[in-house]
Amino acid sequence: MDIATLIGIVGAFGVIIASIVLGGSAGTFVNIPSLVVVIGGTFAATLAQISLPQFLGSFKVVMKAFMNKLTPPEQLIEEAVELANVARKEGILALEGKQISDPFLSAGIRMCIDGHATDVVQKTLSKDINLTLERQQTSIKMFRAIADAAPAMGMIGTLIGLVQMLANMDDPKSIGPAMAVALLTTLYGAVIANAVAIPIAEKLRTISAHEKLNKMLILESVAAIQEGTNPRVLQQLLTTFLPEEKREALAK
Repeated sequence: MDIATLIGIVGAFGVIIASIVLGGSAGTFVNIPSLVVVIGGTFAATLAQISLPQFLGSFKVVMKAFMNKLTPPEQLIEEAVELANVARKEGILALEGKQISDPFLSAGIRMCIDGHATDVVQKTLSKDINLTLERQQTSIKMFRAIADAAPAMGMIGTLIGLVQMLANMDDPKSIGPAMAVALLTTLYGAVIANAVAIPIAEKLRTISAHEKLNKMLILESVAAIQEGTNPRVLQQLLTTFLPEEKREALAK
């Protein structure tokens, strides 16, 4: 579980709620019509930008922001070099039955063992990479859309409240409370965008970039193993995927 995402979002809400409670009555900040305008309007505007299956599927992908366990690329490099060593000494069939930690690497090695041509393996794995990244980009796009729509819906709700308030100016004492309610929609929109949607979108973007790096590294590994590349040459090739400081650490 990625505890940083949970701590960040809960911490953001904690600070907001604490400031509300310390500043006065918390009940003042609860208004059902304002919540309906912001939450309902935001989801409706977001749904209009993507299909219903994509909308629902994005909520499954978002769990990666909380439950994703990123595999260090160094671990994949070590495993790929070990597999290359076995394949070079004993043949590709010797990899059958080997325990492989990453499912994508395991799928690639399985295709090699089954005797598929190199171009078929590369095409299949590349297609898998592209479709995975496309699904992730859809989820990122959805939460970016939420981040854009929530403040806009908040402003719309505020304008609705101001119109209703100005239409009932007979009682000056009611202006203050009515203005407070009108401003709540702006607050709700800002909180949804900045405490939920933007952090999740950015976390998914980071995870997607990490997964792309790992999958491209595996793609190179499978091709090299299938071609019988020297394990040392393979290690030098794969370390190019790492930052300079990690390359030195791996070499040691």
